[in-house]
Amino acid sequence: MHNLQMVDLKRQYNKIKPEIDAAIQNVLDSTTFIGGPDVHSFAKELSEYLGVKHTIPCANGTDALQIALMALGLQPGDEVITASYTYIATVEVMALLRLKPVFVDVDAETFTMNIDSVKAAITPKTKAIVPVHLYGQSAHMEPLLALAKEHNIPVIEDNAQAIGGTYTFSDGRTVKNGTMGIISCTSFFPSKNLGCYGDGGAMFTNDDALAEKLRMIANHGQKVRYYHEMVGCNSRLDSIQAAVLRVKLKHLDEYCDARRAVADYYDNAFKDNPNIVTPYRAPYSHHVFHQYTLQLKNVSRDDVPVKLADRKVPSMIYYPVPCHKQNMLKDFGGADYVLPVTDMLQDCVISLPIHTEMTTEELEYITKNFIEVINELAK
Repeated sequence: MHNLQMVDLKRQYNKIKPEIDAAIQNVLDSTTFIGGPDVHSFAKELSEYLGVKHTIPCANGTDALQIALMALGLQPGDEVITASYTYIATVEVMALLRLKPVFVDVDAETFTMNIDSVKAAITPKTKAIVPVHLYGQSAHMEPLLALAKEHNIPVIEDNAQAIGGTYTFSDGRTVKNGTMGIISCTSFFPSKNLGCYGDGGAMFTNDDALAEKLRMIANHGQKVRYYHEMVGCNSRLDSIQAAVLRVKLKHLDEYCDARRAVADYYDNAFKDNPNIVTPYRAPYSHHVFHQYTLQLKNVSRDDVPVKLADRKVPSMIYYPVPCHKQNMLKDFGGADYVLPVTDMLQDCVISLPIHTEMTTEELEYITKNFIEVINELAK
């Protein structure tokens, strides 16, 4: 059996090695390392896959969020509603732009933005809402979009963890995650469901004018070289990463299916254990399991990773400190927030290995040892 890892990128690479090596060699032979044909082709192919009009590649997912907020013309002091239970990148760009993050609680089953909490947080200063599709599951977008429309507030999707997944509306219409907000953002960090071999990100929109603005901001605020019409930044997806992503995009649905199969195995193994709550799969969301994250009951969670490590089983805690409790955001009133579900999740969640190359032998070993550890620690 292989040494267990949360994500095994080497095995995934070996499986597609000839395609990847040829794609990278083509870039090296062409020497078009920035803005080459692979970048443009990848943007076109990803737009077609998602069913969105414009894909604007950039350097990473954090830049994507920052550029999206800049494109909406938000001003210092404007309020942006988002979940505290997310990776810090979602919020740090707001602080960087001197916007005011307004934190809302999440749903106890889906871990995504609670609609009632959003309703209570809207004020005349609310200028954007940023839902996070967490762990591979879509936020409940239909009521959120309706609420945002009622108040004329733009929605920016943080789709860094759920590319390849879909959302189904009550009328039966199904769309890809990352196509519902006025702008959507994603990351191609190597461990993502669609990951490159370095940093990378992208923004998506169906709005022609916004697409042009996003492109300009990502390119020093220029449309014509050396003529800078607005303050921008330098955020580019390089050609080698684009070439890798073009190969991996062809396998994305296969990768998502493989992750769901791992989740199915885990679900079945843990379903009868009263101390383990398996991930909820919302009926509107085609969960693509960027992470497989459990809730523990009647168990001291912090003891679990140590005992699993003794058995050579890796685990992770996403996220031990929610955004509103981070020191970097203390000036934004984090101590004043009462977010009971967020507080509960930070103390009871744990994630197990999940990736596209897992074997039945590995899954048997992980589940057997995880159950033994949980039963041993249960009060």
